[in-house]
Amino acid sequence: MTRLSLAAAAALALLAGCGFRGPAAQVGPDGQPLPVAYRISAREGAEIPGRILTQVNLLRAQSGMAPLADSPQLTAAAMAHSRDMSAQNRAWHFGSDGSSPLDRAHRQGYSGHLIGENISETYETDIATLAAWMQERDTRDVLMDPAAQQMGMGWYQEPGNKIWWTLLVGS
Repeated sequence: MTRLSLAAAAALALLAGCGFRGPAAQVGPDGQPLPVAYRISAREGAEIPGRILTQVNLLRAQSGMAPLADSPQLTAAAMAHSRDMSAQNRAWHFGSDGSSPLDRAHRQGYSGHLIGENISETYETDIATLAAWMQERDTRDVLMDPAAQQMGMGWYQEPGNKIWWTLLVGS
């Protein structure tokens, strides 16, 4: 097993052991857990940015990388894109006006180098979404880029509980 695989396995174990603990999963007739729509309360909404930043920094520390700092500009760009993805009803990296992640970051006053953007359309928690991003090479590479210095996390939850997540990383 490679170092990266070991680090990813350790990170997922760490993520599974901390963060949000929802109600116990109900099991369907096939023995698999039934999906549960997660609702972001006002309290949860206030905790998500710090919780994700902490978890990302723990993952980075396990790989000997410097921690990321919160960027209000990247957070504002991520929040706007999450709402826009909902309006478009599709998870993709381009805004309804044709904007790129870099365009949206610059609109919010971000002057650094944009490393990447992770997006997701789900009914799951922030921690479950982060764990899914860590399982895919492209999204993991954005979070674990050695040059990364800043991060912004945004989301938009629809009335039906679908959540549109956006995470931007820059240097």
